[in-house]
Amino acid sequence: MDLMQLTAVELGKKIKNKEITVKECVEAALAQIDAVEGQIHSFVTMDREGALKKAEEVQAKIDSGELTGPLAGVPVAIKDNMCTEGLLTTCSSKILYNFVPTYTSEAVLNLEKAGAVIIGKTNMDEFAMGSTTETSAFGPTKNPWNTDHVPGGSSGGSCTAVAAEEVPYALGSDTGGSIRQPSSFCGVVGIKPTYGTVSRYGLIAYGSSLDQIGPVAKDVTDCATILEAIASYDPKDSTSVQREEYDFTSALVDDVKGLRIGIPRDYFGEGLDEEVKTAVLGAAKALEEKGAIVEEFDLSLVEYAIPAYYVIASAEASSNLARFDGVKYGYRTEAYEGLHNMYKKSRSEGFGPEVKRRIMLGSFVLSSGYYDAYYLKALRTKALIKQTFDKAFEKYDVILGPAAPTTAPKLGDSLSDPIKMYLGDIYTISVNLAGLPGLSMPCGIDSKGLPIGVQMIGDCFKEKNIIRAAFAFEQTRTYQRPVMAGKGAE
Repeated sequence: MDLMQLTAVELGKKIKNKEITVKECVEAALAQIDAVEGQIHSFVTMDREGALKKAEEVQAKIDSGELTGPLAGVPVAIKDNMCTEGLLTTCSSKILYNFVPTYTSEAVLNLEKAGAVIIGKTNMDEFAMGSTTETSAFGPTKNPWNTDHVPGGSSGGSCTAVAAEEVPYALGSDTGGSIRQPSSFCGVVGIKPTYGTVSRYGLIAYGSSLDQIGPVAKDVTDCATILEAIASYDPKDSTSVQREEYDFTSALVDDVKGLRIGIPRDYFGEGLDEEVKTAVLGAAKALEEKGAIVEEFDLSLVEYAIPAYYVIASAEASSNLARFDGVKYGYRTEAYEGLHNMYKKSRSEGFGPEVKRRIMLGSFVLSSGYYDAYYLKALRTKALIKQTFDKAFEKYDVILGPAAPTTAPKLGDSLSDPIKMYLGDIYTISVNLAGLPGLSMPCGIDSKGLPIGVQMIGDCFKEKNIIRAAFAFEQTRTYQRPVMAGKGAE
């Protein structure tokens, strides 16, 4: 039996029932990584010794009855923008090439309390800026379904690691679709929870009002279980929300009778690939056959989401990334004259082109002459988008649409045209602007053999509606594995 073909919850059960040990589980993950990592490059940092040592500690706690949760002993990969004490955290940027944090981010701590074993840190677009995991200073990650294609981004490393069965699940972060879009491209399930549900403490910020940490796994059950483990109120994060309940797994029921699903007509216009459209509408039909009420409606303002998002995200990035100046930590240029010259040279040598592009755009829209014209206007648009969704959720429980307009493009295609890359986020970013929960899951394979993802969007704090719809849809299909996954330790 290949352990890495199992889901996180299935592995947790086997460990609990003493069918396998935590060490065997970790060794199986490491063997699969050794087998396929050379072709896909999911990881930037591995922690083999730490993982094997942790496996023994966790095993002892499971044996003593201290750890009883569903994820105890199961290996996990963490996106490289979440601080991990004593383990290199680079944001896939040269400017943080040597940064070892002195504390661990809250979401990762919650996983450790649940008994998770961290295998390593996954590759990502530099500072989470990009949609293809090609802007990483450590080289691109490749899609396990076809290594000529991108895995999506910015959580491409996390999604690839799960798709190629290197780990049963991983954590990603989502600022404008960075969990949902690569999940769609890699044929896995990813959830971006309601803003404030998972603490951002220890997540290296890109756009503070948009960033959210979430799980990536093979199925909806895993995602709901992981979300339950990482979600918590955290006084260290001023945007953290105290929720009445964190019980997401109770929504795992195969019953959508009476669930109202809205399909925005605006999402199915020009620019959407025909095969993606067919697969997504097929998912809606499958839910309708199970008793859901499905109807089309108009969701306005879609075309304003991208400009509003890039103005707000870039403005926040230019302010958040000002702290990387070569003084306290990270990269510092070797030859410089005076303080300002050191700042300038350290930053120009340390940041990649996409990050520089967004810092400059952000600094521009925040400058005195343009603040009102761009930044304030974008904030007003953000408020209008939220109102539009509020109105839609008065009528519908779930909004269903594509996660991305196409399947995974070829490596190098998007980098040559940044605007095209930005437009690829059209279906995901309004969810972040409105702070809503969204889920992406596989709904088909296109003629090139690449996965297609369907996105389900819920109202604030109504993750259960999308988990319920996703779980019911999942029962109508079988999980498909990329050929890559079968190449590892049999």
